[in-house]
Amino acid sequence: MARNPDAQAVRDEESSTTAMGAKPAPREVPTGFAAIVAKIMALRIVRTFMHYAAQGGALLAAGMTYQAVFALFAAIWVAFSVLGFVIASDVGLQEEIFRAINSAVPGVVGETGLIQPSALTKSSGLTWTAAIALVGLLLTAVGFLASMRDAIRRIFDMPPLAAPIVVQKLKDLGLALGFGAVVLVSAALSVVSTAALGFAFELVGIDRESLFAVIVARTIGYLIVFAIDLATLAAAFRILSAIKIPPKRLFAGAAIGAAALGVLKAGVTLGLVGGTGANPLLAGFAILGLMIFLNFACQAMLISAAWISVGMKDSAIDPRSLSDEELEVEHATKLEEARRLVARSNLEKAKEEYRNARGFRKWRLKRQIESDAREEAKRREAVPTDAEMESDPKLKKDAPSTR
Repeated sequence: MARNPDAQAVRDEESSTTAMGAKPAPREVPTGFAAIVAKIMALRIVRTFMHYAAQGGALLAAGMTYQAVFALFAAIWVAFSVLGFVIASDVGLQEEIFRAINSAVPGVVGETGLIQPSALTKSSGLTWTAAIALVGLLLTAVGFLASMRDAIRRIFDMPPLAAPIVVQKLKDLGLALGFGAVVLVSAALSVVSTAALGFAFELVGIDRESLFAVIVARTIGYLIVFAIDLATLAAAFRILSAIKIPPKRLFAGAAIGAAALGVLKAGVTLGLVGGTGANPLLAGFAILGLMIFLNFACQAMLISAAWISVGMKDSAIDPRSLSDEELEVEHATKLEEARRLVARSNLEKAKEEYRNARGFRKWRLKRQIESDAREEAKRREAVPTDAEMESDPKLKKDAPSTR
């Protein structure tokens, strides 16, 4: 360890943090147009989009879109291969499942969609093609969920989830099956709600084809889809990504994302988003419309995650699920950094006094600086920084448990 006060002063890297007790420079308050710009930039929605862009949200959404396209088609093919015997004789249930799929991803199944209903209803059990699709589904679904998890954690400024690879993949597979079950549940809810509404309208003497009945039925349908999207996003943020989010903030952000997805789906239905229109050059590339929708949907998910992240930062809420021991280590690390900052500030002050002193006082200050430098060096040897431990394995081995 260095005993020279000049060497001691440059031992640590330069820091821009203000020392404790120092008076900050007066902050200039913007006026006029600059004040308007400052107010706009301080809005949470603006900071949300800035945070989304800074974390590479568009690029993350593009990667999720690539995985989602393959996972979607494999999931639909496997589902109808497995459930073919169950729904083959129930045309009504088939229609509700098609409607549930299209409510999640509009325009996928239908006479004018990417997949013809007849191609799915003709599936006859677990054939070779279904077996191949099942393998593809396992790979693509797990890959999609892994990319979704990493993207969401990056939006929250968190590193990739550290967990055993087998446990992580099994968890992703379970969630993939859960998301598939959501589609079946939404189809069942649609059947039940339709029957219940029809029965209620008959009791009060309202025609099912009346404007009022249609509005009520569609409103309930939209609410069901909204609730499913909200639950799916909340599960993606909290369970899949393993991020500690307060329930109020979690469901508020998930509601924003679910509302955005609802607007996107309405846009697809109206031909405003993802449609190829009457352009003959694009007629054979309907898959592009699906990719555009999926990309917008992934961006809506990540933007809602950014909204939650910015709000948690504003309230100083830590999204990490740290144990008591980890919190103690982090507290010790911050305390050590503060101590080093104060020591550096005191050293600089003593050196300034030394340069201005004369005679015996200068000699005493020199002795005091050298003594303080030796004491600080001993203390730092006992509590090394992370960078010092990485550069010297012996320090890492002998470091106290609180570091």
